[in-house]
This record gives sequence, structure tokens and C-alpha cells, in this order.
Amino acid sequence: MRTVEDIVALLGGPEAAAARLGIGTEAVRKWRQAKAIPAKHWPAVIAATGLALDDLPMAKPRTETPVTDTTTPDGLADLRAPDGATAVLVLADGAVFWGRGFGAEATTVAEICFNTSMTGYQEVLTDPSYAGQTICFTFPHIGNVGANPEDIEATTPVSRGLIVKQDVTEPSNWRATRHLDAWLKSHGVPGICGIDTRALTARIRDGGAPNGVLCVRADGQFDLVALRAQAQAWPGLEGMDLAKEVTTRQSYAWTETTWTLGAGYGTQAAPKHRVVAMDFGAKRNILRCLAAAGCEVTVVPATATADDILRHKPDGVFLSNGPGDPAATGTYAVATIRAVLETGVPVFGICLGHQLLALALGAKTYKLDRGHRGANQPVKDLRTGRVEITSQNHGFAVDETSLPDGVTVTHRSLFDGSNEGIASAKLPAFSVQYHPEASPGPTDSHYLFQRFVELIETKKAA
Repeated sequence: MRTVEDIVALLGGPEAAAARLGIGTEAVRKWRQAKAIPAKHWPAVIAATGLALDDLPMAKPRTETPVTDTTTPDGLADLRAPDGATAVLVLADGAVFWGRGFGAEATTVAEICFNTSMTGYQEVLTDPSYAGQTICFTFPHIGNVGANPEDIEATTPVSRGLIVKQDVTEPSNWRATRHLDAWLKSHGVPGICGIDTRALTARIRDGGAPNGVLCVRADGQFDLVALRAQAQAWPGLEGMDLAKEVTTRQSYAWTETTWTLGAGYGTQAAPKHRVVAMDFGAKRNILRCLAAAGCEVTVVPATATADDILRHKPDGVFLSNGPGDPAATGTYAVATIRAVLETGVPVFGICLGHQLLALALGAKTYKLDRGHRGANQPVKDLRTGRVEITSQNHGFAVDETSLPDGVTVTHRSLFDGSNEGIASAKLPAFSVQYHPEASPGPTDSHYLFQRFVELIETKKAA
């Protein structure tokens, strides 16, 4: 039997192996870590190497200790809710997590992901990039600062539900205006508490983000077989264009700047540069940071054409964050971005905008097994050697092996080595995978907005 390292070397190294097999470098990294190749990759490995099945290092059967609040598909129809259970999370593989419901009494199907942020749950829940997802928070004290009308990234939450360990308590913060439970009810978002979030997070970490149904019912009556079928029938985020669901329906001007203690949000009254922002699911704080950097910001829909954008005579174009599969959104956005790039107007992208810029420059993207979601993600700036602690929320990434000549890697994740930033050597265009505008933080990467402004000023001076 060959080792994983033998096979990776036979394929030409990690990056070459990923390219030849049509998979992400993250998958190859996981092979090497586990010292085994999952069955789904066996046909491609055999075809690329000529090895026999017996030559492949196969994963050993898992022998984990059963989790008390989950079950297997066997006997699902006969399973009954334990006393006090008013909510259930049912995964597509039949795993069941019982808990207590809060927020709206509703049933939602989504991709189940986890977020490791210790602050900012209201910003997370209203981040449009979470469309199509239910969030498992690993930090236990969710709800302790209540909710308020300022700490939001969109008017209404787009996440389909939330999962927490502890009961949501009364708020204890001077800025709170509502209980989190009441805020969720008003927006139709269900929540479940009392489950083992560590077990669920470990499940996602080891097996990837599953489809699941969150159901909250005050009477505690659940059809688990039907809920599982609903989870299995949901197509998942790969191939799904969600930007059209969260984008603005018409263009508008943005002047609000960042928040300061005692003054709240400011207003940009004397902008120096004109920027058009393509809204694929833009967070408000990104627009605030652009305005605070001296930009007059005009926001246009995700489906805007190059003519729609250029008629504003922009000094720069910003590509926003957003949800879903970049390849799906790229079917209409890439042509627009390429047309803008051809004019020489400086371009800056964040998150989905980063992926779309990469696609426009000729690269490819792929889906990460579990994604990056949290406010504690280390990223290295390859130009300076500086390590930034960043806020992230993405399930897809740019495939570095597909980057064309003239496009350089500027940032890389220190968690898994995946791409976190690119820049064009020929065009005034750059992007990052993470969120430099993060509210409530970290703030290590705010310099990127100034870098965008400097590109604009250099272009104007030329």
C-alpha cells in the first residue's frame, strides 16, 4: 500500500495533485493530515496514477463515542421528542439534535455552518453572506447584549436560523433596545438552544457543512422522517446564485460613515472620490468604511451592466461580499467586471467580490469543506510578512493553481493555506477574501480601504 505522501509526490506535489484531480488544495491537505484518501476521490486518483485500489491508503472506520443528543437514521419514525423539547435540528444523514426553541416558530432548511466569533452576533445574523445558512455559534453567551437598531449589516436577518448552547438570557448592555428573542420573532427567524454545540461543530469540522432542517414547534410534535427528507432534497449552496436574492433592487447613494462612541454614525459631506459599489450582498459597514475613506458611494444591483456602472463616471469600483456560489453569480457578473477592468478604473473586492474578481481575471473557485467563519482567523500578508487577525465568512475559495500570469497571491490563510488575497500586476485591481471592515472587529485590516483610495489617487494623477 502506498502512503498519501507517495501518491501526492507521484502527482507532482500538493498543488499539482489538486489541479490534476480537479479538487481543492484544502482536500489534499486533509488527505495528508488524515493519512488516508476518502472513497469519493479513489476513481480520480486511480485514473491519474494508474495505481490499483489496493495501493490506496483508505480511511479507517470511525469509532467515535456516540453523542447523547443525536441519533442515526435507524428508527427515526419511532423516535419521540424528550420532555421539554420544543425544537429539533435534523441533518440530511438522519442525525437529530433536540433542544428548546426560541425566536420564531418556523421550519427552515439550510446549510449548517459554525461561527467562532465571541462578539457581534447581531452583525453576523444580518450579514447577507449568510443567506441559505443556519449558524451554530461556538461561543456560549449569545443574546447577553440583546439587540439594537445600530449593530446590523442589513435591514433584516438573512440567516435561516441560529443554534446555541445556552438559553438566551435577559440582555445586560446599555445599548440594548430589545431582547434577542423578540428581535428574532419580529424577523421570522427560528433558534434552538440546549444542544451540544461542541458535538455539532466537531461534526461539521470533520465531515463538512451538512444540509439540515431546523424546526421550532411549541407543541413539541415533529415528523422527523419528513424533516430529514426535506434536508436531503435541498440542493445545497454549490451552484446556487443567492446574490440576486439579497442585492438592492435599485441604485442608491450612501453617505453614512463609521460609528464612534458618543456620536454614533457620521456623514460624509465632502467626498474626494466617486466609487460605485456592486452589491452582491453588501454589508453596511463596508459602505461606511468607503465613505469614511473619502468616497462618494453609489450602490448598484448585482445585475448592473458595465454601462450602468460607467455612466456614473466612477474613480473606482468596489465588488462587495455576498452569499452563494461565485461561479453561479459569475455567469452574469464576470462579463461586467471584465468590461470595467478594461477601462483601467481601479477595482477592489471583498469576499464574494474577491472570488468574482479572480473569475474575471481567468481563475477558478471551489467549495471549502467547512469554510471560514469567525473573527479570529490569522492571515499572512505575503508582501510585508505581517500577520493579521481577521473576520471571515465564506464557504468558497479561489484556486491559486488556476491564477493566470500577471495575477499574484498577496494574502494566505495560516489555518489551512487557502487563498486570502490577490492583485493584478497589469491592472489597478486587488481583492481579499476576508472582511477588513469587520464590525465590531478586529480592525487589523482597515488599511486596505486606504490602499484602494491610493490606487484611485494614482490613477487620477496619471
